[in-house]
Amino acid sequence: MTRQGISGMALLPTPLTPAPRLATALGLTGPLWVKRDDLTGFAVAGNKARQLELLVEDARARGADVLVTGGTLGSNFVQAAAAAAAWAGLGCVLVLAGPPVPRSAHPNLAAATAWGAEVRFTDDLDRTTVDAQLPVVAAELTAAGCRPYVVPRGGASPVGAEGYRLAVDEVLAQLDGQAPVVVIAAGAGGTLAGLVAGNVALGRPLRIVGASVSRPPAEVSARVLELACQVADRRGEPRPVESDVELVDARGPGHGVASPAGDAAAALALRAAGLVLDPVYTAKALAALPAAAGGQPALFWHTGGLLDAIAGLMGGDG
Repeated sequence: MTRQGISGMALLPTPLTPAPRLATALGLTGPLWVKRDDLTGFAVAGNKARQLELLVEDARARGADVLVTGGTLGSNFVQAAAAAAAWAGLGCVLVLAGPPVPRSAHPNLAAATAWGAEVRFTDDLDRTTVDAQLPVVAAELTAAGCRPYVVPRGGASPVGAEGYRLAVDEVLAQLDGQAPVVVIAAGAGGTLAGLVAGNVALGRPLRIVGASVSRPPAEVSARVLELACQVADRRGEPRPVESDVELVDARGPGHGVASPAGDAAAALALRAAGLVLDPVYTAKALAALPAAAGGQPALFWHTGGLLDAIAGLMGGDG
């Protein structure tokens, strides 16, 4: 099934499945569901397919011929963007933080290059150097006669976030009146922003908790609220307020670094539910779920990250 009026890149709705053995393993007293956005059906994009189908549709509508975005070496979004660009017939230039490395340095980089992306490096591991370089690269491409479409890190734009505004309609239909606490990993904030916008638009039927895996929650909260309001404005829907954005600190040792709690949660998910979690996003979010749910029924929104999970299983740190 595909959503009306959208490209069909993502195969939707994704499954919503009960996970009773995982609930027991995590020590939950209420039921647990898993929203399987690792199964969006496009490449290995996971939840990024919801954002990217809107982004490439917008890029083509604007006459763009090359997608420009970036992130860190292990970014799930950059490899998904490369796949989406190839699928849409667009070129793709990726800007990665840090010094140049071979494509074998991470499965996400190998996949991005396999899909034909051109990769540039900032020579600085600070993620903000990517933000500074994106407009520079876009200007160079424009001067060369290309028509670039720039996407912020993680797809955290109002267009991309709208993919998760629409996902709220989907999950509410599947829940059929049940209202669990929703827990989802929050990195760049676009996914959470879309969920917040959708929850507010539909009357706040859910409590949604973002597990901040890479930044201080206060920093993420401001960006999520800004994006959620922009999504609401695009659709003419009620604007979220500060209290609509709830985050918990799930960073552990820091961005891109696995945590002991996350590793333990990932092992439980693998053995009790057959779920493959990556060490730096979804595993940390699942580890945060029991405390966030507080004894209430819970829904873990699995956002994917398969290639990062493979890197973790092979001994990399994501």
